[in-house]
Amino acid sequence: MLVDLSHTIEHGMITYAGLPPPAISDFLSREASRSRYAAGTEFHTGRIDMVANTGTYLDKPSHRFADGSDVSMIPLDAVAGIPALLLRAKGRSIDAAAIAGHDLRGKALLIHTGWSQHWRTETYFNNQHPFVSGDAAEKLARSGVRLVGVDSYNIDDTADQSRPAHTLLLGAGIYIVEHLTNLESLPDLGPIHFFAVPAKVRGLGTFPVRAFAMV
Repeated sequence: MLVDLSHTIEHGMITYAGLPPPAISDFLSREASRSRYAAGTEFHTGRIDMVANTGTYLDKPSHRFADGSDVSMIPLDAVAGIPALLLRAKGRSIDAAAIAGHDLRGKALLIHTGWSQHWRTETYFNNQHPFVSGDAAEKLARSGVRLVGVDSYNIDDTADQSRPAHTLLLGAGIYIVEHLTNLESLPDLGPIHFFAVPAKVRGLGTFPVRAFAMV
């Protein structure tokens, strides 16, 4: 069974406070296209203008580090079909104790906080979201985990301008997926394989993904 873990990208929605929303429009409408083709033939060509941090998206090292690799350089086996471990997090700060005892080597860690229930509300942006603490990020950076995903507004506490989770994880070459949703639908037991594949865009360190799990 496939479980969708992505938010839908819609015209005018806000993913991150202070960043512009996507603008979705017609580049060529069906009506306008009719003059270009034979009678009864029409096409629609849409246009979307958006920042890379829109919807459910993946961060690569170049999002944080100037010399880091970008999304065009992602091997498919690093973002598709990864064995995943689901962590049901409690409380606002997810610390090292929460991940202790888990074998994360070669896996994706998916952190279910429940914060996605606030998506597209003022609460989502109120800087009270759950986050991965600095000590947990240090532990994750040494754990061999391949990717860390979270259904929260930011993997870091946005009050901490040093952004330790982004710094430590991306510095270790560990990908981050933020703004996941529907993690409550994943089973606590049983195999989970995670997919979060962005478009192959050169020069960007972040890009939306269609995140889903195979269970």
